[in-house]
Amino acid sequence: MRRSGLILAGMVLLVVAGGVSAAEITDSAGRRHDVPIPAERVICSGPGCLRLLVYLQAQDRVVAVDDIEKKRPQFDARPYSLANPQFKTLPMFGEFRGYDNPELIMSLTPAPQVIFKTSPTLGHDPEKLQQKTGIPVIVLDYGDLEHQRQNLYKSLRIMALVLGKQERAEALVGYFDQLISDLARRTRDMAAGGRKSCFVGGIALKGPHGFQSTEPGYPPFGFVNARNVAQNPSLIGKPAGAASVAKEKIVEWNPDLLFLDLSTLQMGEKAGGLFELKTDPAYRTLGAVNRGEVYGLLPYNWYTQNFGSILANAYFIGKLLYPSRFIDVDPVAKADEIYSFLVGKPVFPAMNREFQGLAYRKVPLS
Repeated sequence: MRRSGLILAGMVLLVVAGGVSAAEITDSAGRRHDVPIPAERVICSGPGCLRLLVYLQAQDRVVAVDDIEKKRPQFDARPYSLANPQFKTLPMFGEFRGYDNPELIMSLTPAPQVIFKTSPTLGHDPEKLQQKTGIPVIVLDYGDLEHQRQNLYKSLRIMALVLGKQERAEALVGYFDQLISDLARRTRDMAAGGRKSCFVGGIALKGPHGFQSTEPGYPPFGFVNARNVAQNPSLIGKPAGAASVAKEKIVEWNPDLLFLDLSTLQMGEKAGGLFELKTDPAYRTLGAVNRGEVYGLLPYNWYTQNFGSILANAYFIGKLLYPSRFIDVDPVAKADEIYSFLVGKPVFPAMNREFQGLAYRKVPLS
């Protein structure tokens, strides 16, 4: 898109005054802002916000980070962060989950020209933050890859317009659509009788949980049309999200394949989903446990959704469920292809090391 003249693009009006480009942006909350185009100095507030900026290849525009980027945790499943260790050396502007500190923001040198903010109901109110700092606060709807995919795409495009990264935003949209279509093409015509049943346990939700924590609408299962035994309307309290199911139900279902979200390892050697599968007499009766059909998956819900891990997990699951349909796919290589495109580096080995090397393989239970 040209940066001169008068351009209408739905959400942006570009004008040139005295050789400086400026724009009126309408954010995801319907709020209008006058911002410089392209913005060269920004900060990202809220879950997943910095991830989107890395996807747009604009990590060099970041002048400060929230405190989650400064920590050195024992476990980390955020590809964007692993690919950008320099974030740990930047100044801090507030706490994670949107708890921004206006005083810290105003003291930053160089000062940000724009603040991007996801999850606006968390932490500091965007309008008040803008009033206190005098910096435009552009609200973004993080969306997802399923029912709210267009919200995600709209946010990528808003951010891209501010950053001058429109071509990259369209490349991202095309890449996500292509992978999702490829997964559907490989799996949508499988007869119900030819699909193995499966269950994923140990799903994280604002922290690690045991094996009973699952997700009835687990996105990687949905993208490969898997038979998720927990996808039962009577067990789903809301359309999406984690849910705890009774151990007795898991035993009753006796799925053909079991998957373990490796975020559960954060609970330590004497707790969590892996410990339970090894020691709980009820789980020891499961056919998949006795056959060794338990597989490790990378956590995707880590400072909200990691879209690359969702898609990488889907390819691994698809390869297990329908090997003849994924004969050309090496799941590890596919994961690094995805991560390389999204965050610029093949970070699967580094992430796998964080989780004892158990991703995309059989989990030893003895």
